[in-house]
Amino acid sequence: MRIIEKEIHDDLRRYLTDKGLLDERLPECPDVEELWPAVRDAYLEDGVREFNEYPVVSLGWIMFVGMALAKCWDTDWEEYSKAGGAQLYTTMRDERGYDNLDDFILESVLGLDKEEAEKTSAIVGECAARVFHKLQTCGLEPGTEDAARAYLDALHQLYLMGIYTELNALGYHMTKM
Repeated sequence: MRIIEKEIHDDLRRYLTDKGLLDERLPECPDVEELWPAVRDAYLEDGVREFNEYPVVSLGWIMFVGMALAKCWDTDWEEYSKAGGAQLYTTMRDERGYDNLDDFILESVLGLDKEEAEKTSAIVGECAARVFHKLQTCGLEPGTEDAARAYLDALHQLYLMGIYTELNALGYHMTKM
């Protein structure tokens, strides 16, 4: 893990743990974690296109995707896994368009009521804002290969945190036996 990715990971983990949304030990879900390369590749064009005008959206939406895929894993992974990460992402995106991806996931995938959806949106927004601030202040020249790598690392950590927080919300808690 590169330094900036570790810093993002540690900050998000600390924030989400302090909010009671993660346990000290993170859940494991290799089925969904392994989809990252396909999800990343499918998401990248949308995320990059939106980054200059809407950086927090570009970063935050991937956290919603992680949450949605964790929910799919819990619901019926045998069925959902047949589609693969890229198709799962594009299917969700195409339901209401990229701009409304968050609402689709909150309402139709996670099944949250209005109050819970607002809370979840606020948490995702704060996570994305924290990551954007880190990207702005880490000293990387915009448009460089290092900046692109940092963006990908940021997306990866937000995706993982989406998985972890949804698994936690679904009652998956990693405890010592």
